[in-house]
Amino acid sequence: MKFELENSVEVEEKIRKLGAAILPIGAVEAHGPHLPLGTDNLLASRLADKLAERTDSFVLPTLPYGQVWSLRNFPGSINVSNEALIRLLADIGESIYHQGFRLFIMVNGHLGNAVALKEAARILYERVPELKVFYFFYPGTKEITAEVREASAAHGSYMHADEIETSYMLYLAGEYVDMSKAIDGAPQIPIEADFTPTPWEEMTASAVLGDATLATREKGERIIERSLEVMADMVLRAKKAI
Repeated sequence: MKFELENSVEVEEKIRKLGAAILPIGAVEAHGPHLPLGTDNLLASRLADKLAERTDSFVLPTLPYGQVWSLRNFPGSINVSNEALIRLLADIGESIYHQGFRLFIMVNGHLGNAVALKEAARILYERVPELKVFYFFYPGTKEITAEVREASAAHGSYMHADEIETSYMLYLAGEYVDMSKAIDGAPQIPIEADFTPTPWEEMTASAVLGDATLATREKGERIIERSLEVMADMVLRAKKAI
């Protein structure tokens, strides 16, 4: 259910009934020649909709800006600070708590937001301990991703516009993917990149960290559906407790 389409006369009772609000969080940043700047927003929004269907929850309007420091110098990227994102997320969480929600689920489509989501959740834990907060970034997908992946991962912790993320898009928002423009990004990621600030233009000219040509809708479906199972299980168990 889309929260923004409700009216103030009827929404109060619906909040009491459902109890849970899902906030999709994305970013605007370069995703190579085959994916749009709003890839992370599309993924977060479509994933949140599917999770809401499985858990009978409200979906809040997508938060479309994120911390994209690594890609901020690529054409089209829009960066906000961790500090701004943390404060906004904490304020949203506190506000929906006062509206009557007791479960706040942040569905993240952009790994760069992870630090801010975790910190916002900790702030809310102190401010409004009765509000249960989840911050999700494709949980439960490590094993299934390893099964479907054909190319080696460019990095142990993140993927970007590659075989995996492009497969996500083909499943969740395929109408925005142009596979005729997909490339093998073949990034050169130095070991120092994990230990010192490293703008991504130093290791890739395309913002594609891997072989996007290997992406398929079927791969995306297998991974996404597994993650939905994991998320829905946690949310439904939490709803029973509120």
